[in-house]
Amino acid sequence: MVAKNDVMMSLYPFAVAFIITGISGWYLIPWLHKLKFGQEIREEGPNWHQKKSGTPTMGGIMFIIGIAVAVGLMNFSVQPRMLLMFGVSLGFGFVGFIDDYIKVVKKRNLGLTSSQKFGLQLVIAGMYLIALYFMNSLDTEIIIPFSSFKYTAPFWLYIPLVMLVATGTVNAVNLTDGLDGLASSITIVVCLFFAVAAGIMLHTEEMIFSVCVVGGCLGFLLYNRHPAKVFMGDTGSLFLGGAVCALAIGMKMPLILVIAGFVYLFEALSVIMQVTYFKLTGKRIFKMSPVHHHFEMCGWNEKKIVRVFTFITLILCVLAIFAILPSSIFLTEL
Repeated sequence: MVAKNDVMMSLYPFAVAFIITGISGWYLIPWLHKLKFGQEIREEGPNWHQKKSGTPTMGGIMFIIGIAVAVGLMNFSVQPRMLLMFGVSLGFGFVGFIDDYIKVVKKRNLGLTSSQKFGLQLVIAGMYLIALYFMNSLDTEIIIPFSSFKYTAPFWLYIPLVMLVATGTVNAVNLTDGLDGLASSITIVVCLFFAVAAGIMLHTEEMIFSVCVVGGCLGFLLYNRHPAKVFMGDTGSLFLGGAVCALAIGMKMPLILVIAGFVYLFEALSVIMQVTYFKLTGKRIFKMSPVHHHFEMCGWNEKKIVRVFTFITLILCVLAIFAILPSSIFLTEL
């Protein structure tokens, strides 16, 4: 397992990301108000969400700054994998920033078209694979849950799998970001899982990057918990999706992500199921999608949904820890 001093060392970037993110909110939120970068609430959502209209968006810049400072301070000794993970996250975040800019500044509420957004995401995912290749880190090995077996995928299978995991994850996290504090809370738990898993699997850089993301999300929750003073926007949600997929791919855990990040996955599946079923039958499976809106329509308040979804994620992440234990270096050496 990762040495005790590595664990203690990870507390430093966690604290830096948390403090910098928290402090940045004092300045960024009034600045966003001044620029009138308020969120326009789409009419298709629950009608009581209209009262949130005008709440500043693009607040994900706060934790991006906090995580950037924490990662930068940890990279005096040059840790290329951590820099790459941050770079991939930043790339996806930039796609989200373009989308937010079009919505907020250009006043086009739908932002980028689906094909534009998906195309840019594919470019970022492709650049990630190219970077891994030139760093001699393009390892096609995949951990099989609850097994000591690791499957070495052929390139013809691995490349599209990575592209699917990357684009699927960032869009799933984006869909999860529909209630105050929901995406932040779930991502905290998922990244804590990756931090623990990285400790078990002897991935120090991944452990440090995970706790940086946790610190940034906790700092953001100071302002994003209900009632939210700021939204992360696509800038933040796509950045977090990029961070989660970079950790999963870098640690050979795309299949484990299905377990730990199942709430993300189900949020995305609920939209696909709703649209497909409606086109086929003219009826709806859920009262509204993504699924967190279904529970709102059933009478649950936002705080309850966030607590329940986060608790479910916590249980699934504990299960995911057991899923990786048979293949861990620590147990293998025993």
